[in-house]
Amino acid sequence: MGLHPLEFSECYLDSPSFREKIKSHEAELDKTNRFIKELYKDGKNLINATKRGKRVMEGLSWFAAVQLGMAQRKFAQNLGEFQFEYIGDAKTDDEKCIDESLQEFSSFLKNLEDQRELMMRNITETLMKPLEKFRKDHLGVVRAERKRYEKETEKYYSSLEKLLNMSAKKKEPQLQEADLQVENVRLHFQEESLEYVCKLQEIQERKKFECVEPMLAFFQTVFTFYHQGFELAKDFDHYKRALQINIQNTRSRFEGARSEVYELMKRIREAPQDYRQTSAISFEGYLYVQEKRPPPFGSSWVKRYSTFVKEQKILHMVTFDHRSGGKIGETESVTLKSCLRKTTDVLDRRFCLELDITDRPGTVLTVQALSEDDHKFWMEAMGGKEPFGHYLGRTYSKERGIDAQLDEVGLSFMKNSISAIETRGINDQGLYRVVGVSSKVQKLLSLMIDETNIDMDLSTSEDWDVKTITSTLKLYLRSLPEPLMTYGLYKEFISLA
Repeated sequence: MGLHPLEFSECYLDSPSFREKIKSHEAELDKTNRFIKELYKDGKNLINATKRGKRVMEGLSWFAAVQLGMAQRKFAQNLGEFQFEYIGDAKTDDEKCIDESLQEFSSFLKNLEDQRELMMRNITETLMKPLEKFRKDHLGVVRAERKRYEKETEKYYSSLEKLLNMSAKKKEPQLQEADLQVENVRLHFQEESLEYVCKLQEIQERKKFECVEPMLAFFQTVFTFYHQGFELAKDFDHYKRALQINIQNTRSRFEGARSEVYELMKRIREAPQDYRQTSAISFEGYLYVQEKRPPPFGSSWVKRYSTFVKEQKILHMVTFDHRSGGKIGETESVTLKSCLRKTTDVLDRRFCLELDITDRPGTVLTVQALSEDDHKFWMEAMGGKEPFGHYLGRTYSKERGIDAQLDEVGLSFMKNSISAIETRGINDQGLYRVVGVSSKVQKLLSLMIDETNIDMDLSTSEDWDVKTITSTLKLYLRSLPEPLMTYGLYKEFISLA
């Protein structure tokens, strides 16, 4: 299951579950924000590493190539770890493709980086090591030969200058011996000169292939890397085209759905009351529940999100305060016995209801609705009664012996009453306008909703006049816990009335 969809109608209920859905959507957007920030940071590092990596080709910074590889792998890793959350029970084909795209991008970059590392290893073997070997084995020898040559040069010319500076008055044997020594030095110098010149020429020729051949191998490795990249791109091309179609489909659906969403939002904004009830079997919304404390602390009012299940007459209440970070408290469930409107002369607060609880004998809950409309909504949902009024509009509770229910006994009473009215009073003036005596009306209603009197025929009974029968029928209909009209059309009937 992905993210729960957000419904506009839930904005008016503002339930704890709705807030939890919003939190999950916010958390997903926060995660996306962090992902983009990290990706932006890694992207900048990758660009900088690429700029530094250009110097690798110039032989200036081999370490920059390592940094480039690390930056690209980090970029690929972040791509692969992120996932798009979807809304609803299952992903569409387009959503699956888009969600998998980041993993595909990551895999492509990792494969490309594997080829780059292979290229770097090959460059080390084919370029770096051969060049270093040539430098040490040959250019290093030439440097040693040059030093020896320079040393012999210095020795020879020093001896020569010393010989030429000798006095001619020296004895002949001394002059001959000096000439012989210089001659030996000259011969050795010329031998060294020949060797050195030969070595220089050899190195000059050797460098033409010892340097260029590794360069050729290097470029072959580079070309292989680019070819592998081309093959990867060619293999990726089919997926790229499919992804472009998925993205275009998603964009088109977004553009089409957005106008529909705005139209729905407009309809809900114009008639929010039509979307107040989200379920046919339960009613929900916020109620402030009075919590009484031991004297002298008085009482406090606690906001609770309440759900009333109509069939079982169970009221579920959960504490939820938006200002406390949206923390959800424990759920409390009670069974409703009756609901009575609480007037302001009894309690100095508006929109209050008094709930009699079945599973807590003697316990009465006082709750406060959020507005007049909300108060009417809960009154209708819980079958609430008025506390006082005209005797025909008075609510007769079970405790007073009146339990008006639309069951077999109630239907029998209605048929019996209507039959008696049609038989005995169809021509009477003010048939339903003229009221009967209150005590007789109460007595007749008590008799007729008793199963033991179900066989009584009012059309032939002389104990009850037509006015009493019509007043009793009206009282019975007013005392029903639920309206006879369908809930789907109830608001329309009320607005017409």
